[in-house]
Amino acid sequence: MPFLSHYKELGALRARIMQISSSGFNQYSILLCLRLAAGVNRQDEMREAKGACAASRGRKTMSITNGLPAGFNPDNYGAIVVGAGYAGAVCARRLAEACGYKVAILERRSHIAGNAYDRLDDAGILVHQYGPHIYHTYNERVHTFLSRFTEWTNYQHKVLANIHGTLMPVPFNHRSLKLAFGQEKGERLYQKLVATFGEDKKVPIMELREKNDPELTEVADYVYENVFLYYTMKQWGKTPDQIDPSITGRVPVFVGDDDRYFPNAPHQGMPAQGYTKLFERLLDHDLVQVFLDVDARDVLSVSDTRMMVAGKTYGGEVIYTGPLDELFGMDLGALPYRTLDMHFETLDKDQFQPVGTVNYTTSEDFTRITEFKNMTGQVVPGKTTIMKEYPGPYVPGSGQTPYYAILEDENMKLYHAYRERVEALLNFHVVGRLAEYRYYDMDGVVASALALSDEIIKANR
Repeated sequence: MPFLSHYKELGALRARIMQISSSGFNQYSILLCLRLAAGVNRQDEMREAKGACAASRGRKTMSITNGLPAGFNPDNYGAIVVGAGYAGAVCARRLAEACGYKVAILERRSHIAGNAYDRLDDAGILVHQYGPHIYHTYNERVHTFLSRFTEWTNYQHKVLANIHGTLMPVPFNHRSLKLAFGQEKGERLYQKLVATFGEDKKVPIMELREKNDPELTEVADYVYENVFLYYTMKQWGKTPDQIDPSITGRVPVFVGDDDRYFPNAPHQGMPAQGYTKLFERLLDHDLVQVFLDVDARDVLSVSDTRMMVAGKTYGGEVIYTGPLDELFGMDLGALPYRTLDMHFETLDKDQFQPVGTVNYTTSEDFTRITEFKNMTGQVVPGKTTIMKEYPGPYVPGSGQTPYYAILEDENMKLYHAYRERVEALLNFHVVGRLAEYRYYDMDGVVASALALSDEIIKANR
């Protein structure tokens, strides 16, 4: 290791290692302490922390407890984090590393990783408990950070739409056109799209209609009616007249042959050992403690001027990733969400469908079927597990999971009314899909958490 050159006497180094090891520190902590003692700069420290993490993969030493201990004292922690999903876990790790904060994570569920949680089912198949999570990002910082804690498979996500029994690639592309309109007409329509817009372009159907060409309008209408309309009605519980025309106009047609769902994303794939393993490594730090089955509402309360944790005024940093309305007992009203009822089924066959996701856009009550083996690359002969998603309105207090914020003006006004209640609290921070009441892909959540932790780190140096 390069940092060893900073020590001139191996005997002293050996003695220091033994001293730290006897105190119960793990390998990461030993390396970090040695680097600091040797005067290694921050860039070197972070590079070698990455290496130490890679070397430690496969072991699990993270501190995790069910419930809060009777003697839980918030004053022992520099930060309290609510939620062990992406937003909370990223912030906890960074505050522990950069600020030396001892961090307590309070997680309502009985597991870490939030909605990214995956597990082996009874058939030994790795399933995503809360629906498929497809990693893709254009953000180099996000990818570099997450890659400290996992290796990635080379999975390229593809989606098919079941349109009246025929499986067609979405977004709609060259092959889709020929399947929908027949070989000859489909090719003619495609060549007109190429001549009008060029190749390898995503073109919103609104732009097709604006050309006032009957054939291009026919393509736009087909995509709207067969790919978007019924699927959206199911997903959001809306009638056609309630669907915002500005949204429908953004539905794309891809002028090209690339049938990947994220054709331009430079980083995409699956964590090689799953999302839960990624989180185990992310949370594996001596200064991070995770407490499962803890409802933060039983521990944390907010007023206009102060934070209370476990009955005490708390002066450390609080990072909140849960629904903001719940923190106040929904006294202004509940923020609306859509939820999903997920039905898992294990089949006695090697494969059910040709890709990871098939959307049902013209039929069925469910929106899509996911086949997990097609995404993870797992080999389990003679067995496969699929999952059907049935959308519906979220009912607070029902035990349902709030998945999608309904971003309408009235709902946003309600959210901001809750948000204003905590704006004056300098040590209270909201981050993540629920706390910010917005839709995020995974990489968006991580980017937001990195930005927030940057601010906290800067303020505490």
